[in-house]
Amino acid sequence: MAPRQKLRYLFILYFLFSILIIAGCNKKSEESLPNIIIIFADDLGYGDLGTYGATDFSTPHLDQMATEGMRFTNFYSAQAVCSASRAGLLTGCYPNRIGISGALMPWSTTGLHENELTIAELLKNNGYSTGIVGKWHLGWQEQFLPLQHGFDAYFGLPYSNDMWPVDYDGNPVTEQSSKPWKARYPKLPLIENNKIVDTIQNLDDQAQLTTRYTTYAVDFINQHKNDPFFLYFAHTMPHVPLGVSEKFKGKSDQGMLGDVIMEIDWSVGQIFEALKNTGQENNTLVIFTSDNGPWLNYGNHAGSTGGLREGKGTSWEGGQREPCIMWWPGNIPSGKICNKLSSTIDLLPTIASITKAKLPDNKIDGVNILPLLQGIENSNPRDHFYFYYRKNSLEGVRKGVWKLVLPHKFRSYESVLPGNDGFPGPYATGTIDTALYNLARDPGERYDVKDQYPEVVNELFQLVETAREDLGDELTEQTGKNIRPAGKIDLID
Repeated sequence: MAPRQKLRYLFILYFLFSILIIAGCNKKSEESLPNIIIIFADDLGYGDLGTYGATDFSTPHLDQMATEGMRFTNFYSAQAVCSASRAGLLTGCYPNRIGISGALMPWSTTGLHENELTIAELLKNNGYSTGIVGKWHLGWQEQFLPLQHGFDAYFGLPYSNDMWPVDYDGNPVTEQSSKPWKARYPKLPLIENNKIVDTIQNLDDQAQLTTRYTTYAVDFINQHKNDPFFLYFAHTMPHVPLGVSEKFKGKSDQGMLGDVIMEIDWSVGQIFEALKNTGQENNTLVIFTSDNGPWLNYGNHAGSTGGLREGKGTSWEGGQREPCIMWWPGNIPSGKICNKLSSTIDLLPTIASITKAKLPDNKIDGVNILPLLQGIENSNPRDHFYFYYRKNSLEGVRKGVWKLVLPHKFRSYESVLPGNDGFPGPYATGTIDTALYNLARDPGERYDVKDQYPEVVNELFQLVETAREDLGDELTEQTGKNIRPAGKIDLID
């Protein structure tokens, strides 16, 4: 072989070898991307898991998850109501920044705007397969459904399970029913991808939801054992009306609520078993939390705030402070408790950091809390957190142990008797003037210490004014500079 021909031959071999090396590196890089699973309960209280002090029922899978992972004690939902809290989790924004408030109704004409980047879109752009199981509640029209926001697959309800023409006793609504206005609701649809595949017509159908969701979630994991995936598992339960399968009916000493939470715990166990069976348990970050606190006027069908003040629909601690457990073998140290401030709005930037994904171009409010997950001492990525409710009402701010509550009226569960067995009791109305609470000493928010710490009040009011300038505030009739609209339905002429 001539020297020139030999050189050419060696060059070709070198070129092919380089391609194989690069391909192998790329494959290794793809394989090293962790799977991400977010399990999001509905109306679960701070005190509703064994490791957070629950009594009369057990949650062994979630307790083990906490033993092997990290348990958070100062973790907040974005807002204490369904649609807003989900918008915050998926976009990393305070929901009022993106025009989402309250709980969207089946007749609402708004939803999550197409320009808002969700966790699903962020990860899909980075090579992930993406799926959602369960409750969506960010717009029911097709243009708002999950497949239009970065998800490859969807199976679940488009909004809350009590938005149906069925009374509290489980019978169809009539003019003689306790709430005849509920007849306005359409049949409750179960959607797969963009199509209605079934309707939830009675309490027996509600009882099958957790099992049906879990089967779909396990199938999704099995289908994606060879590629990185993101699974958002948004449980319908324990939102009322409660539903539990025969597997757990009557299993708890706390009645139906305990049964329901035990079935959710079973579902978590099925997820971990699927990860183990597919060899993915050491390369998956699993996050468990809830959208807001318990709906306390439902009495024995409502959960526990663990002693925190008020519940769902309020910016008090019982409305927004949630249990949160994160598990990621080899990355999150086992058995750790994190007392630092954090929120669902921090999940998007944290996941972006973990997966080296590009953050949204639009402004977000979340911060990267990966240093907390890694157990790095003295790390404190979230300096403060704002408490909003209604459309855009700033009701408080927390920094460190201090929470400044601003003057406002609020839904209250105090001084009124709750209902029972699926029937709600009444609400009361509370009012509060400016107040300061030390949450380290007073997590129940009972002792106003603003007069003892005027310098803390002044410091927190500076944060309040910054927020009002940025996001506005309905309570003081201020318009923010950096808010964006929700999506609106496309009207057909």
